Amino acid sequence: MPKLVVVGSINMDLVVTAERFPGPGETIPGTGFARYAGGKGANQAVAAARAGAAVTFVGAVGDDPFGASLTQGLARDGIDVARIRVLPGTPTGTAVITVARAENTIVVVAGANGEIRPEDAAAVPLSPGDRVVAQLEVPLAAIRAAFEQARAAGAGTLLNAAPALEEARALLPLVDILVVNEHELGLLAGRAVDANRADEVADAAARLRATGCGTVVVTLGAAGAVAFGGGAERVEARGHRVAAVDTTGAGDCFVGALAAELARGEDLAAALRFANAAAAVSVGLPGAVPSMPTRAEVDAMLAGK
Repeated sequence: MPKLVVVGSINMDLVVTAERFPGPGETIPGTGFARYAGGKGANQAVAAARAGAAVTFVGAVGDDPFGASLTQGLARDGIDVARIRVLPGTPTGTAVITVARAENTIVVVAGANGEIRPEDAAAVPLSPGDRVVAQLEVPLAAIRAAFEQARAAGAGTLLNAAPALEEARALLPLVDILVVNEHELGLLAGRAVDANRADEVADAAARLRATGCGTVVVTLGAAGAVAFGGGAERVEARGHRVAAVDTTGAGDCFVGALAAELARGEDLAAALRFANAAAAVSVGLPGAVPSMPTRAEVDAMLAGK
C-alpha cells in the first residue's frame, strides 16, 4: 500500500470547558479541564492511520514529558515516528483551548514545531503513489522541501492551508489537492467568500486552480464539502446531522481520512463521503486525537447505524 508522509505539528492540548467564552479582561468559572494529544499534523496522521493508512510522521518535539508522551501515543496508533526529532531545551508545541457550547477558541505556541527543517522534510524516501500531507503549523520552507521531494519522486501532495496564511499562496503550484474552509479559501483567493453562495465558492476555487494548484476541496462544516477539479468540474458530498460535543480537530479528521481514502485508490467522490462521515463521528467525542474514529466507526456512520 502507498504510504502517507505527514509533515506537521505535534501539540499537547490543554483544554478548559465553560458555559461561554470570556470577554477581554474577564474571568469566568470553568466546568472542566483535560489534557489531550493534538496538533494539526498529529491529528491528521492519527485520523489517517485509524482509517487504515500506512503513515510516517515528520516533526519535532521537545525533550520534555509532553514530547515523550505524544510520540509514544503516535507509535501506539501504528505511525512510524522515527522521523520525529527531539530538541533539547525547546518546549513541545502546546495549544490552550477553550470549549463552550461545542465551539472552541485556540491559542497555539509552536515550540519545537517551529524548528522543523527543510532537510527533515525532504529526507523520507518516497515512491510513485505515495502522498505527502502538510498543514501550516510548521515552517513553509519545510513544506516546500517536502512537496518538491514528492514531485521529484512522482508522489502526490495534499495541503491543508490551515491556519490561514497568505504566504501559503507560494506553495500552490506544488499542491495536487488543497483543502480549505471558507475563510482560508477567501484569504488565498484574495477576496471574501460567502460559503452560501455557490458561485463565489466556485470562482475562488477557479482562481486558486489557475495558479497551478490541482483539486480544490472546500469544507463547509455541517453542509459537507465540495471539490473542484480532479477530473470532474464539481464533486459534492453531503454533511451529517449529529449532536456535537467538541468540534476540536474535526477539520483535521476530514483531511486525514480524505488522504487515507485517496491512498487506498478511492475516487474523489468516495473519499469525500468517507471524510465527511469521519469528521461527523469525531465531533461526538471530546479532544482532538482521542476523537479520531476507526474505519469501523466511519463505516457504521455511512451505513446509518
